[in-house]
Parts: sequence; C-alpha cells; structure tokens
Amino acid sequence: MDQTLAPITAPIPVRASSTDDPAELLRFAIDAHGLGAAALATLVDIRGGAARALGAHMAVAADGRFCGYVSGGCVEAAVASEALLAMAEGRDRTVKFGDGSPFFDIVLPCGGGITVAIHVLKDVGALRHVLDRLERRQAPGLAYSPERQTLEPIDPLPRACWLDRDFLTVYRPRTRIVLSGQTIEAQAVARLAEASGYDVIVRGRGEGAADIIDPFTAAVLLHHDLDAECAILEAALHSPAFYIGALGSTRTHRRRVERLTAMAFGQDDIRRIKAPIGMFGPTRDATSLALSVLADIAAARLVAYA
Repeated sequence: MDQTLAPITAPIPVRASSTDDPAELLRFAIDAHGLGAAALATLVDIRGGAARALGAHMAVAADGRFCGYVSGGCVEAAVASEALLAMAEGRDRTVKFGDGSPFFDIVLPCGGGITVAIHVLKDVGALRHVLDRLERRQAPGLAYSPERQTLEPIDPLPRACWLDRDFLTVYRPRTRIVLSGQTIEAQAVARLAEASGYDVIVRGRGEGAADIIDPFTAAVLLHHDLDAECAILEAALHSPAFYIGALGSTRTHRRRVERLTAMAFGQDDIRRIKAPIGMFGPTRDATSLALSVLADIAAARLVAYA
C-alpha cells in the first residue's frame, strides 16, 4: 500500500521570556545550542529611527522559542522565523525590515528600517567568553564576520559598529549601585533599584567600599549627617564610579564642599558629586526621591556608555 509522508512543518516562533538583558540572552543561546541548535540575531543597521540600539540581540532556539528584542516588539516573530530557516539551511543570513525591506507587510512604527544579521551558532565558546568577562565585571566584545560566518571574542570598542567587513558588539556589566544610608530614602532606592534589575550593594557607616566601586558603579549616599557619609564619599571620589550622588540641600552641599576642600580634594573631584541628588527638584517623600535618583543614574549611564 502506498504511503505518503506527512509534510515537515517548521516550529512556530514563541517568545520564551521578555528579557533584554544581554547576559540572559547569551545564556539562553548557550542552553539552546546544547539542546540541538540556536541562532543569535543582531541589529547591525538602522535607517531612520529605531526602538533599539545597534548591537541589540535576539536568541532563537531550534524549537521556536526566542527571547530578546531588535525592535519594539513588532518584528521579533519574523526575525525568529528567519532564524529557524537559517538553522534549517545551516547558513547565516541577513534580513532587512521596514524601509528598504522586501517584507512590505511588516512596517516599523517609527517609519524607519533595520537590518538584522542572523548567525547560526557552530559553537558557544565566544558567548562563554562574554559571560565570563561580565561575571568579572569587565567589558567584553564580539566580532561577527558575515563572510566567514564566525563569531570571535575581541577587546571592546566604545560602541557597537562596523569595522571593515565585521560587525563589532560591545557588552558592559550591569549597573551596580553602592548605597550608603540607613534612612527610609535608602530603603526606597534599594527596593526600586533591585526591582529594576540593578546590582545593589548596601554599605553601612564606616564600611569599606573601595574594592566594589568600578567604572560601572553608581555611588549613592543617603545620609542626613555629613559625618556618616564621609568615609564612603572619600572612597567614591577616589574611584572610577560613573555617578556619585549625595542627599542634602544646597546649603548642606556647601558645607560638604568646604569639608572636601579642607581634605585637599580638587574642584574637578568635587564637581563629580550630584548634590542635591536626583534628576528632578526637591522631593517630599521617599518614593519620589527613589524615582528621581534612579532616573538620574540611568541618564548618567547612557552619557557615560552611549
């Protein structure tokens, strides 16, 4: 009796998580590769406006699960479908969406266009390198070659870009907040920062902080007493922290400046301190202050590592 084989259907893309944390995306890709196959999609070109920055990733598993974003959520399922085709063929591919794309039915809300490079992972050594460096709070980089269809570790450049025929992606450790203070304001900042995915370390009066403040750290001093903040403020000013903020009024800060000047800190050092702390004016409750502080930190991080 003749038998006909049932057609093989491709998996249906389904979002596995809503994370856009690069480290989590790379872990997802490593796990998916270990289970069979995986692809890493990278935003490599922007035409006009875009919801994500160059270097943004998606990770796609062979069973259709995916995570990450290369746009505002409007093209990700289509990118996952292209990644599944690339895995089936065993070859990388580059796809355009929006302006200049053959997919006329997929329109980006911003009206611009993006190009996404899809790399079928052959091994995950380069991804493990990135995760290892991030774990040690160092900034790694990857070079993707469309011609060779390879992904290799590199020393990072200041930002993601094309260099000759390779696309270079840079990764940076997540923001760490070293928080000093036993106030209700400190408690509110800690809660909101942890909920936002920041790495929060609380330091009490007199506790050391010099060994944990790196270039990706914001030092937040929420004391109502200048004596209580003295030790950690001095450590922060001697550190490469990208943000230093201190609680207190303009009058309090003048007293702080006098103290620091007497301690032989220069004006360039003192100008690093954001005081009064926060992005918007005086606040009268702990939650508003926490929002103001975290918004200020987020803005400072973008300026430092755009």
